[in-house]
Amino acid sequence: MFLKDKVSGDLVEILNTNTLVDPCRAEVQGRFHAGEEMQEPREFAKAELLFPSGEPLPRCWIDPHYRD
Repeated sequence: MFLKDKVSGDLVEILNTNTLVDPCRAEVQGRFHAGEEMQEPREFAKAELLFPSGEPLPRCWIDPHYRD
């Protein structure tokens, strides 16, 4: 799955979608898809990611208390 970094606008390949949808995890492992060479995996804060269309991530993926 690909998301977009808010700051740079570059695409980020999410390596583990299970951690992406887990609201108790604030970060997710991924790698930038920019340049010619494959980038090293790193942790990205979910708060800094968007869908490629510019929409924010669903609240149920970010906030463990979304039902309150």
